[in-house]
Amino acid sequence: MTMKTVFKKTSGLTDTPTHYCPGCTHGVIHRLVGEVLEEMDILEDTIGVASVGCSVLSYEYFNCDMTQAAHGRAPAVATGVKRVLPDRFVFTYQGDGDLASIGISEVIHAAARGEKITVIFVNNAIYGMTGGQMAPTTLIGQKTATTPFGRDESIQGSPIKVCEMLATLDGAAYIERVSAHDVPHIQKAKRAIRKAFEAQKNGLGFSMVEILSTCPTNWGLDPYESLDWVKDNMIPVYPLGVYKNKEGGK
Repeated sequence: MTMKTVFKKTSGLTDTPTHYCPGCTHGVIHRLVGEVLEEMDILEDTIGVASVGCSVLSYEYFNCDMTQAAHGRAPAVATGVKRVLPDRFVFTYQGDGDLASIGISEVIHAAARGEKITVIFVNNAIYGMTGGQMAPTTLIGQKTATTPFGRDESIQGSPIKVCEMLATLDGAAYIERVSAHDVPHIQKAKRAIRKAFEAQKNGLGFSMVEILSTCPTNWGLDPYESLDWVKDNMIPVYPLGVYKNKEGGK
């Protein structure tokens, strides 16, 4: 009897086992990007830029040409790659510490210039790789290694909302925030990633998908609890939805 294949690994990813902690949704997000690249049949025409942070080894996982950028500089590297090779699909894969802290100027100016690149922005509200310090996206009251009593708005300010900020820039073509905390939202995340790459394909300008993700290790939660933490705590602060869509007129 021949068994029908109903599920298989996407060719958009290599066979290299990932290094992520149990319950971390980086692996899920990797798969979504890989599936989109495979389904759009652009793997051979895609160049990814790996950031510094939990995803620093992403060049080992995506089955397309990849290059490494210095901390926070992925949009600048992607800009150079896209300008030299305008017929290629170029994307960055960045965490919130990399993008929203040391790299915030890079992503703002890439969006302002309307660079025809796609940014995959993973927001887990904490510095994951370096030990769980407060990130620009850390929530008010959230305890981290550097805010043991919780983030104090009067001292550390409020979380930076990247989608809302970049959506104000004329060069931004497609900006959406999604989440990876359950299957329906994971499916929506995949559709958003595809739309972002299609915006690049159509030459509309800068596109970014922010994906709310988990960090069970540094949050001090088990994997299941961390999914609920995204739903109950992150989404109220970071509302999901499309913030800019030039093609759709929003």
